[in-house]
Amino acid sequence: MKYDPGLYDYWPYQNRPKIVWPGAKKVAFWVAPNIEFYELNPPANPQRKSWPRPYPDITPYSYRDHGNRVGHWRLMEMMDEFGVRGSISLSVAMCQHHPEIIEACAARKWEFFSHGIYNTRYIYGMDRAQEQSILTDSIKTVEKATGQRIRGYLAPALTHTEHTIDLLAENDFWYSCDLFQDDQPQPLKTKNGKKLVSMPYSLEVNDHYAFNVYGQSARQYADLLKRQFDTLLEEGETSGTVMCIPLHAYLIGRAHRMGPFREVLDYITGHKDDVWVTTAAEIAEFYLNTCYDDALKSIEAAQKEAS
Repeated sequence: MKYDPGLYDYWPYQNRPKIVWPGAKKVAFWVAPNIEFYELNPPANPQRKSWPRPYPDITPYSYRDHGNRVGHWRLMEMMDEFGVRGSISLSVAMCQHHPEIIEACAARKWEFFSHGIYNTRYIYGMDRAQEQSILTDSIKTVEKATGQRIRGYLAPALTHTEHTIDLLAENDFWYSCDLFQDDQPQPLKTKNGKKLVSMPYSLEVNDHYAFNVYGQSARQYADLLKRQFDTLLEEGETSGTVMCIPLHAYLIGRAHRMGPFREVLDYITGHKDDVWVTTAAEIAEFYLNTCYDDALKSIEAAQKEAS
């Protein structure tokens, strides 16, 4: 029985080739607002229910709708204040449902990457052709709405198949956010040999986990983010690290949570000499062009030593 999906090799953190981000920065910092659409009465997936209670269920639907109506606009203005462009984890149906949000983000030169069509439609059980259609739709829809070619992917509700990573490579994506194995980018193993990297995203510092799983207060979450940054900055002295803050506007965008989060953005962006404030696509492009080949050699050497 195979216990390892074989998507990447074990690669110890120590003794890797040194990453030096543009401008000799130590931490590549990006923020990933999830701009999502949750359907009130989605089609059923036999492997997972979209809502825990019988639906249509207006309560969780309207709770999440706050993000698109209020929370995102608050968050966008705050990020403007600190010169932080978002890398949007996008339910691409938002291009039709709320084009005004897409237009506002595009005007700010934010990045868009695919988070599936709807966050209430899962990849579980799809065959290869069905999953390919999701990627094709994502590429065409976002390009039509923004002129931007998406380069990244986060599966809707973190649902995958055995085909996901290979399909991303075949469709000229640069990075996947679906793997959480490292604090630096890492080359992924693809059947066609095309370059694809695992981009450090995070469940540990994701506001969904902070508020809905760990039950943290806004102050506790802000402290968590600062401690995450402090460690990555210290380690970035040796080799560049990546810090991502994944957000949901219906959570972080609540009025009582905005103040502590403003302090976080002020704290991180205040380290101007050490932090590259950027997007996931810019990190991936730099890594692919500058670090990828050396990383492969290092991984191969580590594998030989281990054997």
